[in-house]
Amino acid sequence: MRARVDQQGGEAGFTLIETLAALVLTGLLLSALSTLTAQWLPNWDRGIDRIQRSELVGTGMQRMAADLAAAEFVPAGRETRKPLFEGSPLAVTFVRSAIGPNTGIGLDVVRIGEATDRGRPATVRWRTAFAPVPPGISPFTPAQLAEPVVLLRAPLRLSFSYAGPDRIFRDEWRDADKLPALIRLTVRDAASEKVLAVSTVTPIHVDAPARAGESDDDAKDNLKDGANDNAQDGSKNAGNGAPSPTRQRGT
Repeated sequence: MRARVDQQGGEAGFTLIETLAALVLTGLLLSALSTLTAQWLPNWDRGIDRIQRSELVGTGMQRMAADLAAAEFVPAGRETRKPLFEGSPLAVTFVRSAIGPNTGIGLDVVRIGEATDRGRPATVRWRTAFAPVPPGISPFTPAQLAEPVVLLRAPLRLSFSYAGPDRIFRDEWRDADKLPALIRLTVRDAASEKVLAVSTVTPIHVDAPARAGESDDDAKDNLKDGANDNAQDGSKNAGNGAPSPTRQRGT
């Protein structure tokens, strides 16, 4: 009876050695898991940061491409027929239709170029309302530009190049009679100078002024005046015995 009770009591729990062995195995397992987690989490964070940065770069490039594609043929003043467009390797200035929740119908002067943000270079977009100016006066000054929006940050740097119908790209486009047909946006890593895959080429949809002369009302008046002149010429020819233009066409 006593031996049976001792045997049953020995089978009812763990010995001290078994408990210590289980604790050692548990510690080894937790140590291995913590090591794997410490190696895996930084890679995960870097991957998430890379994805977020790529999304921000893609969004900025899409916005710049849409802005440039909407550039319009608008002269700086009434005394010039050349469009307001200035392109350099690091900045481009142009006119487009105003957009935004607090803007009305009108035109904006938009500048996309490099500036300093938190002590590092960045690509920034500015805007100001367009207004015709007399010759010899700049249509905008840096003080007039407002609403800066950072589109690209370091270490990425953006450069522009411009091409006409010949599709030959050049670094500058200034004082030209028409807008460029294509604008290339090249994104590089400032450290390695490697060109990134997000670089793109955008066309400009408008390359000529909507109307080079009068307004619609002036055009209608000119058409009416022309019709009256033709009628008067026809009556004079009829009075002189000459056949009218209508009768000539009829014969």
